[in-house]
Amino acid sequence: MTEDDFMIGLSRDEALVFSDWLHRMMGTADFDELVDRDRAVWSPLYRISGTLETSLAEVFRPDYPVRLQEARNRLLDALGEVGRPTGEA
Repeated sequence: MTEDDFMIGLSRDEALVFSDWLHRMMGTADFDELVDRDRAVWSPLYRISGTLETSLAEVFRPDYPVRLQEARNRLLDALGEVGRPTGEA
């Protein structure tokens, strides 16, 4: 790591859920159109996506869907009401 590098720390659950989300979003018309408004953003997106992809052994395990859902549930529990649509319980 050099002085110009920047480190972001994620929990394993955050990394797993974010990696899945990026994998599903990248390549969709809506996502690509949004990012194309500032093409420089592709650079960090590709780096983050690649780092997550090579760091998470869970994605290759047969119980990946279960692990992903458990990670989602823990993150949602920790969020509480943050980001919940009004009126949703």
